[in-house]
Amino acid sequence: MRISVKVTPRALKPGIRRIRDRDFKIKVKALPEKGEANKEVVEIVADYFNIPKSHVKIIRGHTTRRKIIEIKNLISQDYS
Repeated sequence: MRISVKVTPRALKPGIRRIRDRDFKIKVKALPEKGEANKEVVEIVADYFNIPKSHVKIIRGHTTRRKIIEIKNLISQDYS
């Protein structure tokens, strides 16, 4: 399954919010430097879907706020 996310770095409180079926907004505390924000995005997505971090991969948008993330071995369910 693939999802689209918009990331807000330097947030006071990290979290994830579902906008539409496969569109999410993610807030991370990390700065967008040296891949730190991307690491936090992967952690937040894995925690939200209750899957290992190894099943979450950023496939597009490594250096931008808008990202496409692939989630392996996830049956599409209603994750509200």
